[in-house]
Amino acid sequence: MSNTTERTFPKITDSGLDDLRRRIGVKIGKTIEPWCYEATRDNIRHYAHGIGDDNPLWCDPDYAATTPHGGIIALPSFLFSTSRIVSGYVGGLPGVHAMWSGADWTWHKPIKRNDVISTEAYLKDLVEHQTRFAGRAIQQTYNVKFYNQSGDFIAEADSWCFRTERDHARELGTKYKEVRAREPRRYTDEELAAAYQLYREESVRGATPRYWEDVKEGEALPVMFKGPMTVTGFIAYAQGWGGLYIRANKLAWKLHDEHPGTGIKNRFGIPDCPERVHWEEDFALEVGAPGAYDYGPERTSWMTHHLTNWMGDAGFLRKASCKIRRHNPEGDMLFIKGQVKRKFVEDGRHLVEIEQEARNQDDELSVLATGIVELPSRG
Repeated sequence: MSNTTERTFPKITDSGLDDLRRRIGVKIGKTIEPWCYEATRDNIRHYAHGIGDDNPLWCDPDYAATTPHGGIIALPSFLFSTSRIVSGYVGGLPGVHAMWSGADWTWHKPIKRNDVISTEAYLKDLVEHQTRFAGRAIQQTYNVKFYNQSGDFIAEADSWCFRTERDHARELGTKYKEVRAREPRRYTDEELAAAYQLYREESVRGATPRYWEDVKEGEALPVMFKGPMTVTGFIAYAQGWGGLYIRANKLAWKLHDEHPGTGIKNRFGIPDCPERVHWEEDFALEVGAPGAYDYGPERTSWMTHHLTNWMGDAGFLRKASCKIRRHNPEGDMLFIKGQVKRKFVEDGRHLVEIEQEARNQDDELSVLATGIVELPSRG
C-alpha cells in the first residue's frame, strides 16, 4: 500500500446505530438526485452497454418497432440508474464503509422509452452480522418503489448494503487472506480464447417466442461469461449507471463539504470519493478488499441479463433476487449458470422459476440468484 496505511477510519458505534434505528419506516425526503430521471433512448443504451448487453430490444429502435412492445423498452436493471438509494446511497454511520450486497426486485410493468421515473424510499431494516470479511457488520436494507409519469407502479425493490469497519477488514478480516497473498494472475492466450468463445456463442432469444409449454423443469440455461474484469469495465458500468459519489471540481467539493464522510483523502491529501475502491487498488486494499473490484448493482444486472437473453422479447421478468458472496477483483472471470427449478401458473400467468449462480475462474462462489420469468403460453 502506497499511502496512509497508519490512518484509522470511523467505527460502528451504538449511538450511530440508535440514530439509524430512529429512521426505520420513515419516508425519505429529497435526497441526492438520480443519474437518470428519464428512460431516454441514450440512457437505456448507455446502461445496457455498460453491462455488455447488446439486445436490440433495448438498443435498436428499428428492431424494437417490430416487437410486441412497438418500440424500445428499458432492460429491467436500468432502474438502478434512477435511484441512488436502491444503488447503495446509505444514510447514517458517517465514514463507515458501505458495500452493496444484494436486492429483491419485483417488476409490474415494462419501462418504456421516455418514461419519467419517480421513486419513494424508506429505511426498512437493520440487522447485525458477524462476518469473515470484517467481523461486525450491519446489514442496512432500504425499500424503493418506482413510478412512471402516469403514476403507474412499475417496480419495487428491497436492496441492502453491509456497513463494515475498514480497519478491521484490512487488519483482521480472514475472507481474502489467501487471495491477497497470491501472485497477480496472468492469462494465457489459450485461456482467454476459451472464455471468449462464450461471448462468440452468446445468444439473444429475441423475436422467437419461448413458450411456457416448451420449457422443462431441470433444463439448463446457456452459460453466460462476464470479464475478464478490468478497471475499464468498471468505469464503463459507471458511465451508464452514474455511480454514487462520482463528482468533479466544484460539484465534488460541494458533496464533500456537505457530507464530510464522503471525502477520504487520497495520496495527494485531497478528499476523494469512497467509490474509488472500484478503480484504485491501493484504496481497495485499505478497506480489506482483494483489489479494485466490480460494482454490486453491476453484478445483479449481469444476472438479469442472463435471464432476459433467455426469455426473449415476449417474456417479462417478474422477480429477481441476488445475493453477493464475494468481490470480483480486477483480473477475475465470471461464469453465470442457471437451471429451471419449476414451472407454475399463478393469477393466470405462466411462470418459470430459475436458479442461478456465478463462480469465478477458481470455482469460488461469487453470486447466488433467482428469477421468475413470465412466458407466453400456446394456450
